[in-house]
Amino acid sequence: MAQRLVEELERDGIVRSERVKKALVAVPREEFVMPEYRMMAYEDRPLPLFAGATISAPHMVAMMCELVEPRPGMKILEVGTGSGYHAAVCAEAIERKGKVYTIEIVKELAIYATQNLERLGYWGVVEVYHGDGTKGLEKHSPFDAVIVTAAASSIPPALVKQLKDGGVLVIPVEERLGQVLYKVVKRGDRVERRAVTYVMFVPLKGGD
Repeated sequence: MAQRLVEELERDGIVRSERVKKALVAVPREEFVMPEYRMMAYEDRPLPLFAGATISAPHMVAMMCELVEPRPGMKILEVGTGSGYHAAVCAEAIERKGKVYTIEIVKELAIYATQNLERLGYWGVVEVYHGDGTKGLEKHSPFDAVIVTAAASSIPPALVKQLKDGGVLVIPVEERLGQVLYKVVKRGDRVERRAVTYVMFVPLKGGD
């Protein structure tokens, strides 16, 4: 079922790289959804978790991974762990050679994701933290890439600051006409920002 979904995403032009394609096939999405939604695990749609969170649709996970151009050895920060699915896909996309740090503001979700990732053998490649993701994870910075899985009211300065030179931030931002997914690249003192597409995410919590 995962293979068929990936083939559909490939036909739609969303999945382009072999690394992302293999990652989506390798990660069992049904292990990261709530039990009552397991039968829908390979439908291209977001699914409810708890505490108002969702697991992103596979096409959105694929798109965000493609935007950071994953490669072995990368150090990635994810803001908004959810069930741990997106972090697992990132880990596979860097061929488990590197590190994915992921931070979740809802403690119950952080615990749930940790359990999922440990059970499926991702512990060591992925580390889960409980905290305010808008502040990043300075002790492990700088990062090659930061992926934010909830919509921010603006781009958190801490996340840009914690990027390496040439690093990429992928983030949905609330704007007047809706949420826009941005690819942000840090180049020395300059920040380049490119709008990718309109999206729909739950609001990003934190920043107080």
